[in-house]
Amino acid sequence: MSATLGIAGAGLAGRLLALAMAERGWDVTLFDQDAPDGTRSTTYAGAGMLAPGCELEKAEAEIARYGLQSLPLWKELLARYGPTVYHGFTGSLVVAHPRDQRELQQLQRKVEQRAAESGVVQSVSASRLAELEPALAGRFRNGLFFPVEAHIDNRAWLDALREALCARPVAWHTSTPVARVAPHRLVTAQGDAHAFDWAVDCRGLGARTDLPALRGVRGELLYLHAPEVTLSRPVRLMHPRYPIYIVPRPDHVYLVGATAIESDDLGPITVRSVLELLSAAYSVHSGFAEARVIETVTHCRPAFPDNKPRLLYGDGLLHVNGLYRHGFLIAPALIQFARQYLETGSIPAAAQPIMEAYPV
Repeated sequence: MSATLGIAGAGLAGRLLALAMAERGWDVTLFDQDAPDGTRSTTYAGAGMLAPGCELEKAEAEIARYGLQSLPLWKELLARYGPTVYHGFTGSLVVAHPRDQRELQQLQRKVEQRAAESGVVQSVSASRLAELEPALAGRFRNGLFFPVEAHIDNRAWLDALREALCARPVAWHTSTPVARVAPHRLVTAQGDAHAFDWAVDCRGLGARTDLPALRGVRGELLYLHAPEVTLSRPVRLMHPRYPIYIVPRPDHVYLVGATAIESDDLGPITVRSVLELLSAAYSVHSGFAEARVIETVTHCRPAFPDNKPRLLYGDGLLHVNGLYRHGFLIAPALIQFARQYLETGSIPAAAQPIMEAYPV
């Protein structure tokens, strides 16, 4: 008889874990407050950047390590579940205007000091910058190139995971919020209790009742249609308050956003943020002046006080949470750790810095 697994939360982590365990013969049941399209999830509101090098500016070394471990896993996942999903493994660029050159230099120093290997970041001249992104020719005197970084269309990826899950024997209870995750048990908001060999909590901020240390970190972004702009890889612009990123999508669509704002406000985007994001985009490429604003997006990502993810384990219980702004970057590695723990009951050596016994 196959082992039973109940998963609360069908965002990126929940869907990846459900697929991984179902394909290993587990009897998987998935619960989520959202519809199958996942439009209420942080995954839907993200930018899909895989930037282990850039994150070394502020993140712990484990984040970059898990991100690098996840890159080949992403290639496998895309080939298996989403071969037509838009993505690029062509690196990313960081640029700065003359007044912000100091921030650019500081980023380079921090990354070089913290990187476990050389070549994570490369200083590039204006001519090399123009070779990598012709649309930036003559706009910046220098920049930084992170050659191993990548980006994925997050919304197309959610759709691909939905199709993969629907094609497998996974019981998926949509529009079914989970109020409580306990050892071997999930309790829905309607009070229905479901028993399993293992209960896994991937609810993000929805788990704050069980994980009170979680806080929300607000992300804000714009979807722009800019026919006059042709960027092929993510471009970050150093900014006095926080770096601004521009991430390409098919058909001249671009995401323009800020990596993190310390707030758990889920309200609409502010005028200040819209002005800053649009001004930053225009300063990178004047073609954004004629862009159309397709959509504004806000959401809050789950984070623990130290901004590190956690796999909190117990008898018949596992929490996967606190992915902060690194969800796409590290999710494949974390799901691999979770799978190994569920299958063997042992903690993978690489996961020891982020795995803790859940306080009962």
